[in-house]
Amino acid sequence: MTPTIVRDPLWKNVRLDDTARRLVDAVPFQRLRYVRQLGLAHLVYPGATHTRFEHALGTHHLASLSVELLADRDALGEVDPAEPAIVRAAALLHDIGHYPFSHALEEIGAPSHEEVARPLIMSGPVADILRSTLGADAPGRIVALVRGESLSPLQGLISGSLDLDKLDYLRRDAFMCGVPYGEIDVDRLLNALAVVRDPDTRTLTIGVAEKALSALESLLFAKYQMYRNVYWHHTVRSATALYKRVVSDAIERGALRAEELAGYGDEGLLSELRRRAPSGLLDALVARRLHKRAIQCPAAELAPGAGEWIATDRALVVEVENRLAAELKLAPGAILLDYPEKTQMLGLDLPVVRRNGDVVRLTASGLEGAIHLPALSQQLYASARWLRVFVAERVDLPRHALSRLAEMTAPDVRARLREDRKLL
Repeated sequence: MTPTIVRDPLWKNVRLDDTARRLVDAVPFQRLRYVRQLGLAHLVYPGATHTRFEHALGTHHLASLSVELLADRDALGEVDPAEPAIVRAAALLHDIGHYPFSHALEEIGAPSHEEVARPLIMSGPVADILRSTLGADAPGRIVALVRGESLSPLQGLISGSLDLDKLDYLRRDAFMCGVPYGEIDVDRLLNALAVVRDPDTRTLTIGVAEKALSALESLLFAKYQMYRNVYWHHTVRSATALYKRVVSDAIERGALRAEELAGYGDEGLLSELRRRAPSGLLDALVARRLHKRAIQCPAAELAPGAGEWIATDRALVVEVENRLAAELKLAPGAILLDYPEKTQMLGLDLPVVRRNGDVVRLTASGLEGAIHLPALSQQLYASARWLRVFVAERVDLPRHALSRLAEMTAPDVRARLREDRKLL
């Protein structure tokens, strides 16, 4: 059957075979048309209205190119012949469980989008298509790839240091935001991919030729720049903090159930929130009346581990926000704490094929001839991640209050709240 051609602003022609076309037409995949790739970043970068739909198509496109290039170099001789088709489908479906407005809801404790994807892939129309075209075990194999749990030699194309997801979203996000930070030599990286024996386990896995190390380093710097200037931009984080508070308040009130969230697109969820849980905070988010920075502090100025409860303990954060607002005689929700969830922004762990044919592992400990990553990655990470207090109206907040809060452990904060002691 003649492949379907989809025009894409980034990769131009994206070819879909019959299986991919049927998956794209399935209702669970079509929902991704209504889930923005960058959540609320369009409130800062107006062009950032692209969706998970086109990102999934782009990742599928890169997967197709990768397996073709590997096949051309006879690198798939020891790989199950069915695996390339499974990998292409996994690349297409890797974000099918994504929540409205990107990763924000995972930050309030909702199950990961990879976990949400499991039932969408294992049952219903997507599973029917996969079983009829790729085999009875295809849904399970794809779920394992999406979750990073597969023993497939090609797992690294779907989840890993050099997965195709990164190559598409960094280029696409920078392009759509109109910023120069996401420039990556994708052609160089794809042409340097190899299937090699892991030097430690001797299992087949995805590696990269030494000649592509500079392109790999540029990928890490691009990721850092995008986090610093786009993903963790202070106004994007203010909007995200407000959105998280609106949704968590709706769930706390019983107006919305957490298990419903992944069924909506962005505007669909906002519409449902207006109907079930109207609030001044929701009105402010829709009208872009965002909270302003009152205090901020880079992770570099905090002790290791300080403030992590703000990123991980949603119930405690809301309780602290309410107490701070009360102490300043403000309404609940007028003060928001934000500390982006810790992520392996600059993680790197994959085999490298040296020019003499030896295979060595490139990790955070570095490699001769490559940037020594341990100290550098920590410095870059700490400079991109900021702990912030956002306020709905101008108030005088002492800077030491933020550092004192950050340095307290979650049990210490809870004890202070139980004893009804002031936080400021």
